[in-house]
Amino acid sequence: MRYLDLSVSDEVINRIVELTSFKSMKENPMANYSCVPSPVFDHSISPFMRKGEVGDWKNHFTPEQSKVFDEDYEEQMKDVNIPFRSLI
Repeated sequence: MRYLDLSVSDEVINRIVELTSFKSMKENPMANYSCVPSPVFDHSISPFMRKGEVGDWKNHFTPEQSKVFDEDYEEQMKDVNIPFRSLI
């Protein structure tokens, strides 16, 4: 908002914060992809939004899968002007 030299009320900001919370987005079909047909995205296998916990992927990826992902990500992003970060 500052960049655009605009302002909004605290009420609007609070509503934005509420609607962009993980809990709210997990329940919103437009954000959680539950409106996508199951042949395209099968939520019975895994929902698009699971827990909202940072690092939970470590409970699902083996160290080898993580290594392969990181290598592929670096390769796919090599021409993008965004620095690669492996730690937050």
